[in-house]
Amino acid sequence: MSRIVIAFGGNALGNNPKEQQELIKRAVKNVVPLIKQGHEILINHGNGPQVGVINLAFEDSYENKDIPYMPFPECTAMSQGYIGYHLQKGLRDVLEKEIIQKEIVTLVTQVVVDPNDSSFQEPTKPVGPFYTKEVAEALMKQTGELYIEDSGRGYRKVVASPEPLEIIELNSIRTLLETGRIVIAGGGGGIPIFKQETDKKANAVIDKDLVSSLMGKELNADILVILTNIKQAELFYGTDHAVKIGKITVQEALQYIEEGHFAKGSMLPKIKAAIRFVEGTNHRAIITSLDNLSDGLMGNEATEIYDPNH
Repeated sequence: MSRIVIAFGGNALGNNPKEQQELIKRAVKNVVPLIKQGHEILINHGNGPQVGVINLAFEDSYENKDIPYMPFPECTAMSQGYIGYHLQKGLRDVLEKEIIQKEIVTLVTQVVVDPNDSSFQEPTKPVGPFYTKEVAEALMKQTGELYIEDSGRGYRKVVASPEPLEIIELNSIRTLLETGRIVIAGGGGGIPIFKQETDKKANAVIDKDLVSSLMGKELNADILVILTNIKQAELFYGTDHAVKIGKITVQEALQYIEEGHFAKGSMLPKIKAAIRFVEGTNHRAIITSLDNLSDGLMGNEATEIYDPNH
């Protein structure tokens, strides 16, 4: 039996509640074989599109006094609740059909960040829907917020993405796993908080892959699985010379980062998260697509990062 941390990408969960429920129905079926095998499962999920939409719904607050301003930490808490609910329900529906009795718990999770983190001066985390360049430029002029091109898919708002330092509910997560629960935690990278008193607001979205890596390291997980929209990371991605990456060492992964092979808002944080997990545990990290989850864990058509000395 292994302790497995699985990180779902927020973009893979759809753009609205109805679409999300349908996608989750298909997604959780890939997790059930691991549950049947008796593994401890900790699920983390992104919330980039979802938290952006929630925040967008409150953007009229300055003109409409009946609508309160909703900071990003509160928006992240909302996204943890409704995405967690959909994941819980989707998993429970499948498990009941398989006659498997297993409790599933979504834990509202807070993550400590540093108020002096440089990302508060240089926001990089894409959130919300994609826009054309023209619309993004108009929004920047209107709101003063920053929009950047995201991996060739359009323009998105970017907010601060500080480093995760500590998971407040870590002991609760550990206890739930040890007592046989499937746990959904750290959603959207967790709710960013400051431990020390400061006038600055933690108006940010933490990268969920880095939080998954931190949770996996602190819980001494056996495997970290980061799910994305492709089976394997690639060198020269998006070109005619693209090369799929299979099993590589931490040093090889660091070399590829130095050579600039991975996009900042896309594959780079996934590779960095995998490296941190492997360095912190001496266990392996897998990057693959959802439909390749079982095969990817067996080393088939997936990117695996490992430490050759262990």
